[in-house]
Amino acid sequence: MKKYVQYGCGFSAPLKWKNYDSSPTLRFEKLPIIGKFKLKNAQKFPRNVFYGDIVNGLPEVENSIDGIYCSHVLEHLSYEDFLQALKNTYKILKPGGIFRCVVPDLKHAAEEYLKNFEGDSNPAKNFMTSTMLGVEKRNKSIFGTLVSLFGNSKHLWMWDNKSLTQELDKAGFINCRNCSFNDSSDIHFNYVEEQSRFLNAVAIECYK
Repeated sequence: MKKYVQYGCGFSAPLKWKNYDSSPTLRFEKLPIIGKFKLKNAQKFPRNVFYGDIVNGLPEVENSIDGIYCSHVLEHLSYEDFLQALKNTYKILKPGGIFRCVVPDLKHAAEEYLKNFEGDSNPAKNFMTSTMLGVEKRNKSIFGTLVSLFGNSKHLWMWDNKSLTQELDKAGFINCRNCSFNDSSDIHFNYVEEQSRFLNAVAIECYK
């Protein structure tokens, strides 16, 4: 039976996939006894989501996965962690296996910034907000400090098509191509992809 892994899945967890997320909230939910209590204002993760961090490595056997998918995940990593994530992704993928990744398009965001610059009353603020690169307000509470240390809601390193393709090539992936929603030759990706995630995004399919 073929095996498929999605990491950084959030609340999207199709049954035909092994779904991982590294959210601190999920980690709390997986704790014995106290994890059964719902955190205030926090949505519960589906039961078929497992805690796993692609940077540290997922609990999957090397060369064992037929398809891997991540959507709007890699931009939340520092550059160094991004490289480690690609290394760990490549490690568990089978030879001939497919990796599809989607990230916000930095080039598109920059073009929009320049196009609207003259007519925008505060172009810098709007660019930083739209790209999630800026920090508008620091939460200095203990909880806020913990979230900033262990959470991953901000964009740390964004990508364009050219740069992401180059990094995938360097990591050993082959036959990299721009891809679109549900255009994979493997229909299993149809279960995990959401069309809205491909809007103003860089989407690449490649092989091991």
